[in-house]
Amino acid sequence: MQKKHNYSRFSQVFLVSSVVFTTGLFAVSDTAQKTLDKKYTTSTTSNKVFQKQIRGLDDKEQDIFMLGRSFFTIPWVEAPSATTARDGLGPLFSANTCVNCHPNNAIGSVYNTKNQVSRNYISRVSVPSNGSQEDQKMLKYNGFIQEPTYGSQISINGVEGVPYEAKPIIKYEDISVKYPDGEVVILKKPLQGVENQLRDLQYGKMDKNANISNRLAPALVGLGLIEQISDAQILENEDINDKNNDGISGKANRVYNIQNNSYSTIGRYTWKGSAPSVIHQSAAAAANDMSLTNEFFPSENCTSSQKECLKSPKGEDVNGKKVFDLPIQRLEAIAFYLKNLKIPKSTITQKEGEKLFESIGCVDCHIPSFTGDNGYAIKPFTDFLLHDMGEGLGDGRSEFDADEVEWKTAPLWGIGKYKQATKKDPEFLHDGRAKSLEEAIIWHGGEAQKSKKRFMSLSKKQRDSIIKYIKEL
Repeated sequence: MQKKHNYSRFSQVFLVSSVVFTTGLFAVSDTAQKTLDKKYTTSTTSNKVFQKQIRGLDDKEQDIFMLGRSFFTIPWVEAPSATTARDGLGPLFSANTCVNCHPNNAIGSVYNTKNQVSRNYISRVSVPSNGSQEDQKMLKYNGFIQEPTYGSQISINGVEGVPYEAKPIIKYEDISVKYPDGEVVILKKPLQGVENQLRDLQYGKMDKNANISNRLAPALVGLGLIEQISDAQILENEDINDKNNDGISGKANRVYNIQNNSYSTIGRYTWKGSAPSVIHQSAAAAANDMSLTNEFFPSENCTSSQKECLKSPKGEDVNGKKVFDLPIQRLEAIAFYLKNLKIPKSTITQKEGEKLFESIGCVDCHIPSFTGDNGYAIKPFTDFLLHDMGEGLGDGRSEFDADEVEWKTAPLWGIGKYKQATKKDPEFLHDGRAKSLEEAIIWHGGEAQKSKKRFMSLSKKQRDSIIKYIKEL
């Protein structure tokens, strides 16, 4: 029996003219919905499909949006520099601007035009906890234990005089999967282990128990709308102990929230749902990818083993007050920019694909719709919950409540517009191993195993109709 979601438990429906959508408190007329559609969605056919500003910003908000876009797109430079507004890059870093990882705000790619591993592809590193108080504190605040020598993420660049940490490599194992109708698909499985994932380690060997999890930079779609979804709506679909015995036991990732010093905020962003807000994730990316200190992450990315990094120029305190590379006003502007971008407008023509998507159980996790706090029907096609996706997709890394085989259900909205934005075929899943949506579906396991089997049992025409439907979301 498939999981049945009560999408309206927190809703009340009132009889008003042309009511078509409901919210947590009130109903929204179709006229109001169309007005909100114009505010939040775009039908552009250009490669700026993920870069359009929402309607209705006043002059002050417009200035903040433009400031945030500037700091998101224009490169940062090494400190000290005459360009004091944009210095502070490094000492260790992977990219010098946000768009290096999010081209045109779309999903990144595994390889660049020179067939080298791109800056869109990062290596997160961690080790198991040894139970010490220091480790317990790190788990409490970060959700994982960083590797002692290389920290939490591999930096592929260093400023002058500071050696980079390592360079990523990718080795694949071919896996042959055969449909019941005889069609064969070859999947690429990334090999695990330092020797298969990194080369040229500049600071010596890693801890023998080190784990490396490779991540592809996700598309920046509807981030502000996601913040409008109430915790209650997300938790409505949580079923940690699978009480209804349908094989699906989604759970929210409860994470540390720096803004209010809370240890149980619902995570909504990143592949494992480890960030609670857009500004938190923006601050983390600035610190991890560019080593830009900020109020959320005030320390440089130097470990005690990285002497050159520790000796490199740093931002100086002024009158006893910490001066960050990325001051709070600029960080807030970046977050404002990301939260006020339009989403691609969805136009569904694949009705058969839509029916099949529901009938094989995809909607059990890729929940179509939530309601924003202004009554707008948000359709991200995710439940924002963690699910066991099987050993095949396991990365051996835990983040807060997310264990080694658990991933947040990936949002599907705008997925068909990735190619429009980047002018290249996109790659899917957390590490870009899937070179098509079909491959991404076949990689599903664990709680999604039944739905995958149903998909594979369909005719090729039916499978294609589901793929076409997903691209319309």
